[in-house]
Amino acid sequence: MARDPATGAFGVATATGGPVVGSLVPHARAGVGAIATQGYTNGLYGFDGLDLLSGGQPAETVLSILTDADAGRQRRQCLVMDRDGSTAAWSGDGLTPYAGSLSSRDVAVAGNLLVGPQVLQAMLDAYQAMDAPIEDKLLAALVAADAKGGDSRGTRSAALKVYTSEPYPAIDIRVDWSDTPIADLEPILDRVRAPDYASFFKRVPTRADPGRM
Repeated sequence: MARDPATGAFGVATATGGPVVGSLVPHARAGVGAIATQGYTNGLYGFDGLDLLSGGQPAETVLSILTDADAGRQRRQCLVMDRDGSTAAWSGDGLTPYAGSLSSRDVAVAGNLLVGPQVLQAMLDAYQAMDAPIEDKLLAALVAADAKGGDSRGTRSAALKVYTSEPYPAIDIRVDWSDTPIADLEPILDRVRAPDYASFFKRVPTRADPGRM
């Protein structure tokens, strides 16, 4: 997950060996912050955590509140980023190795069931080395992680969300099941940013209106 200090945008990118990772792991809110909840995922971390962040609580406090209230916290992994780009991370002792996290100002990476710590370092390095929009940097981090072995089970789903100034995401793309989900995200990202994006939603003509698109 990351924050663009120039624009204030928040983004979360994720990939896993299971299906539909985009439905549970990535959470963010414009002007508020971001959360990634994974491991034996507690999806409420995303909703409850963003509500706490919206009240002005810092990342460390929010993470403590979430994990202290969760009897299953030792099986959870969570990243929290507040509106200022400060981060906090939790990796419970009950996660399957390798599990861990790395963070810096405005960016944090985490994973479990990884082939090793080199995956985390590759993610962080790739993000920080690239001068590009936040969504491209997040995707580059996923690509770098995958090149280092990524999820020890293989990778089958991936997702990318970016929130800018609106209550809805500016970018919300996902691949729910594929042999190459991270690679599959790239053409989707290109498509949703294309100038003629809206033309793909032209209405199919009917008998009553055969010539109009």
